[in-house]
Amino acid sequence: MSKNNWDNVGSVRRAGVLVPLFSVYSKNSLGIGDFNDLKYLIDWCAKTGLSILQLLPMNEVGSTFCPYDAISSFALEPMYISLDLKKGAPPKLGRVDYSIKNEKNKRLLAVYSKEKRRASSELDKFTNDNRYWLNDFALFKALKGYHGGKPWYEWEDCYKNRYPDQLKAFADKHTEEISFYKWLQWNAFNQFKAAKKYAASEGVKICGDLPILISRDSSDVWANPGYFKLDFAAGAPPDMYCAKGQRWGVPTYNWDRIAQDGYVYIKEKLKFAENFYDILRVDHVVGLFRIWSIPYNDPAINEGLNGLFDPPYENVWKEHGSKILSEMIDASRMLLVAEDLGMIPKSCPETMEELTVPGNNVQRWTKDWNVKHDFLKPKEYRKLAVAMLSTHDTTNWAAWWENEAGTIDEPLFARKCKERGIDFTKIKGILFDMARSRHGRLRWLDSVDSSDRLARILGKPKEELLDFIDMYENTYQEKEKLWKQFGLPGPMREKSDVVLVKKAVSVTMDSSSVFCIELLTDYLYMADIFKGDPYNYRINRPGTVSKDNWSMVMPISLEDLLKHKKVCQEIKSVIISSKRNV
Repeated sequence: MSKNNWDNVGSVRRAGVLVPLFSVYSKNSLGIGDFNDLKYLIDWCAKTGLSILQLLPMNEVGSTFCPYDAISSFALEPMYISLDLKKGAPPKLGRVDYSIKNEKNKRLLAVYSKEKRRASSELDKFTNDNRYWLNDFALFKALKGYHGGKPWYEWEDCYKNRYPDQLKAFADKHTEEISFYKWLQWNAFNQFKAAKKYAASEGVKICGDLPILISRDSSDVWANPGYFKLDFAAGAPPDMYCAKGQRWGVPTYNWDRIAQDGYVYIKEKLKFAENFYDILRVDHVVGLFRIWSIPYNDPAINEGLNGLFDPPYENVWKEHGSKILSEMIDASRMLLVAEDLGMIPKSCPETMEELTVPGNNVQRWTKDWNVKHDFLKPKEYRKLAVAMLSTHDTTNWAAWWENEAGTIDEPLFARKCKERGIDFTKIKGILFDMARSRHGRLRWLDSVDSSDRLARILGKPKEELLDFIDMYENTYQEKEKLWKQFGLPGPMREKSDVVLVKKAVSVTMDSSSVFCIELLTDYLYMADIFKGDPYNYRINRPGTVSKDNWSMVMPISLEDLLKHKKVCQEIKSVIISSKRNV
């Protein structure tokens, strides 16, 4: 039971905003948002009535710049350190140029060279307070630079396998470099902690994000290999959306070993995170109950086909997940919330409810999937939940409305037709409205008005088409169903607009869920700030590696956002009307 954690936040209805720090900027930030920019965001939250500011993981990232593939569960991303500049360099062309990391590193090194002696006593205290992880991390960074950026498992054996004498000799030879990495973390720590203190003064709670897994090439894995099953890679099993499943590459946990050490690794993560956050989102919480585990040497072409659940037996999943979650709750004052989306065993939501850990209600998926195949009304949402329109892994709401609502995935449908011996090219134009189909999504023709008609077109008995029928019943005229719930006047509009987005936001705000946290993107659509196809404004496309992932930048500076009357007034009005103004 997380009563003490709730006491820190208060079990009151709150509204919040999810902001990737890399997506915002001020006139003083250098090419990317920074810790000082959080103060602008906090001011904006206070002005609009938002009382939760949620961030994506803030840990130092690797070469893909993915915040969920960090090189440390502890170390903060030094790109976010604010430099004292009279004028910054805002991002251009709507994308972050991550070469800024090297540029800021050079400038920070110059500052360090001037200031290192003045900071020595405070830095020593910081190093001692964080000795669990900081010494290993700084040494890891220095070794990684020495090996030209190669992953630790490709280093010389003496460094890869952590021979004490050789590590000491290396550290003695690279003292200055190692001290610099500690100094960076000390500065990041101070700036981030100052932002949290400022948020508290303005009545804003900061919500962090704890990735369930860590990069194989991380200081965590290098320093504590026994906590990980390095012969395996985490992923997802085959399902109706991904025939081969998924392989993420990150190692799974050796929970038995972590438990033997009293869960100190998990507790230390939470202890450090508590410096910055009031609330902490647990990513992919079902992975604490069981995770799809694939032999690491299995050919990549097989993706997730040859995995198995770990633990393998369903009768132990509840006890397994409950134990870990309970340890996390007891180890921190932060309130835990959890991402519980997708196909999950019933033991997961049962345990979350028992421990009063809120899950997620994403409006586009919050439905009666089995009987009415329709959206739940706001008062039917789970109370113990965070309601939202979109996530960082989905399209924004306007893009979903225009491109995805009422559609199914074309590659999935084509693959299923092939498996059943159905000529997809022949029936495609009979089932789907190609004029309203785009971005790999197929929109049902209105004339396909029953599952019987679907079966006749596919040329198979209904009992052989249960998966097709399930897809059809939960997507056919999806837009019309939601429009009816909205109760807006006139015929349904295919295009999104400010009235429509505001109504969608109101649905989640009016919901029974204790918290409602929307993407900043969705809020900005209430003031028509974005232009063009909303499909282009996306934070991440799961399963892809692209320069367009984790690089979207908002089309408005934080100073201008604070002065934007339309968006501020619209947000404040829906918060007040939903009684979420704390």
